[in-house]
Amino acid sequence: MASPSVPVGGEVYRVTTLELFFDLVFVFAVTQLSHVLVKELNVLGLVQVVLMFGVLWWMYGGYAWLTNTLTPTTAGRRLLLLVGMGGFFMVALATPTAFKGGGVLWGVGYLVLVLAHVTLYAQGNPNILRVLPANLLAAVLIIVAGIFDHGPAVYVLWTLALVVPIVQPYIVPAGGLFTIQPAHIVERHGLLVMITIGESVIAVGAGAEHAHLDAGLVVAVLLGLALAAAFWWSYFARDDERAEESLTAADDVRRTQMTMFGYFYAHIPLVVGIIVAAAGMGTAVGHAWDGLHTGSALALAGGVALYLAGDVAFRRAVRIGPSRIRLGAAAVALAAAPLGLWLAAAEIAALVLVVAAALALEHAATRPDAAVPGLGQSSGD
Repeated sequence: MASPSVPVGGEVYRVTTLELFFDLVFVFAVTQLSHVLVKELNVLGLVQVVLMFGVLWWMYGGYAWLTNTLTPTTAGRRLLLLVGMGGFFMVALATPTAFKGGGVLWGVGYLVLVLAHVTLYAQGNPNILRVLPANLLAAVLIIVAGIFDHGPAVYVLWTLALVVPIVQPYIVPAGGLFTIQPAHIVERHGLLVMITIGESVIAVGAGAEHAHLDAGLVVAVLLGLALAAAFWWSYFARDDERAEESLTAADDVRRTQMTMFGYFYAHIPLVVGIIVAAAGMGTAVGHAWDGLHTGSALALAGGVALYLAGDVAFRRAVRIGPSRIRLGAAAVALAAAPLGLWLAAAEIAALVLVVAAALALEHAATRPDAAVPGLGQSSGD
């Protein structure tokens, strides 16, 4: 029997250019979310971003699993995927005003996403029809929230739209196994993380746009770029390759569980953390040699801490530890927030050092000649 990561014929299953095109539209929606957070860098803005991202992430995961199962190689499949892209674009356009009058358009765009997804997915796995009611209900709940337009009911409806699809498969199982192509699922999510890190680079550039061009700004921009590079290094140095190896070695049932917990659930705080940190960076770079407001300082440090916590959960789910060092780094990163109240550049520099130190400690602990108790690569670390 052929390996699950290698289709019949021996060709390794990889991400297609149409999927990358699709992800560019999705990342536009992610960019819109970060803009919402920059404009409303407070608890309410964070709640809105988390709710919108959570709902979007559910359907993005659905499309990632879809193209993992069914390659978009025919004209009909490509057109349906393009329809889904149109739905994502509608959602992205409505995101800045989703809680201020744009909720109906957001919900209609999401409905288009759901219908295109199920129409295409059912061609390869009819079991997807079992989760259709929950996805349709989520779209309806968002449309109704848009009609209400404001008040606590809007947040209740959005919360239900997020929770119902996630809970439904545990109440009414989809039935049958979903065969996961490890190479594809790893590459697809890795590219998404890369694009999200790119958003943090854009945030650095945007933060510097209206600042005076001097040596201080250059240092601030380089510090922001260093933090983005730290995100990249921590995820792409070897973890993506090791994750693919771990998924390939697992049986079908275990692989599906690892994919769900590692690439769906764990990537939520991982990606949201980068988005939140990017929002903080956008402000910090433009005011690098001044103190930040509490919200900006917390967004920057909290975003890095959330990313590291998500990375820890990801590593544990796909069994590619160690993870204790990064968990400790997450706590230290969060503690760096008060530095930003004094000097924004000091907070960025401290966060770069925290991630760099964690990576250096991991490298030392996992050398073949290292013998550091409790810091090995076991899945329980």
